Amino acid sequence: MERLRIRILGLRGDAILVTHLPNIAYLCGFTGSSGVLLVGPDTATLFTDGRYAIQAPEEVAGTRVRVRIAKRGLLSEAGAALRASRGRQRVLFPPSKISVGQFQQLRAAAGARVLWSSDKNAVEELRAVKDARELEEMRQAARLISEVFDDLTGLVQAGIAENEIAAEAEYRMRRKGAAGPSFESIVAAGPRSALPHARPTARPIGKNELVVLDLGAILRGYCSDMTRTVFVGRAPRKVRGWYHAVLEAQLAAIDALAAGVKAGDVDAAARRALRRHGLARAFTHSTGHGLGLEVHEIPRLARGDQAQLAAGNVVTIEPGVYIEGVGGIRIEDDVAIGERGIEILTRATKEFLEL
Repeated sequence: MERLRIRILGLRGDAILVTHLPNIAYLCGFTGSSGVLLVGPDTATLFTDGRYAIQAPEEVAGTRVRVRIAKRGLLSEAGAALRASRGRQRVLFPPSKISVGQFQQLRAAAGARVLWSSDKNAVEELRAVKDARELEEMRQAARLISEVFDDLTGLVQAGIAENEIAAEAEYRMRRKGAAGPSFESIVAAGPRSALPHARPTARPIGKNELVVLDLGAILRGYCSDMTRTVFVGRAPRKVRGWYHAVLEAQLAAIDALAAGVKAGDVDAAARRALRRHGLARAFTHSTGHGLGLEVHEIPRLARGDQAQLAAGNVVTIEPGVYIEGVGGIRIEDDVAIGERGIEILTRATKEFLEL
């Protein structure tokens, strides 16, 4: 909270209104589904509703955050609190996390003395740099999903439906202590594996097919995200070549990771490797993204992105190639960037498994 107040001053603000629930949880520990946090220079107030009259004070205890149970709507009461303050204020808010209608409601409640300005992703930038405790939570989340993949390798076989494998994966996550999946698990076989965000279906896995398994678990609030690609049967030489090209691209991107490096340069390293194998056009998404309380955070490892990576960032590295009518291959790890190097958090084998 104190680091956020320094950022508020740097953005020439007097206060910040936080509406995105993961940001609220990060700042004060509140995990409910309804909340708005108003942070001023000396005080902070969490506005929530009556469902959280017991939970909210328990979760924010020790954070010097007051809890106010709203009777007229969260934004209306937050705006009324600003209206009651003396003098003009510049209040930062998240334009990408609030609708036009919500902003109109907020502005009407706050009155003309409040000037509104973008928060420039102030909280998200704080979240992007993990401290030692957060890194340990993410190590354990990565270890958990690696173990789940190891368990699944004995279950992936011809005749088993994609959604059966996905259900088994999520069951095993919870048995190992996860709160649930970080996202809807991806299990895609055969031609469907060429869809980067395929949802599992009742389609049975066929003989001699690629299978992409993209899995993540939430452990004590923090996400993991890992992809491995296997082959059911004996893979043709061409498919083996594609796999090793993707692995080469992934390792090149990991080698490029360091504090101070531009995010786009990491993406470029993966693309250069695939270009050498004539597969650049088959790589249709960015190389990775930040990871933490949400499965997609800043920074984004995308083509031309000029953001500088920092020690404490945890990112995914996940190049892939997708051949329509044949299938896709993606390999993804979670990687922490430190002052003196990187740490690969996900530990499942990247050997090309033929099951």
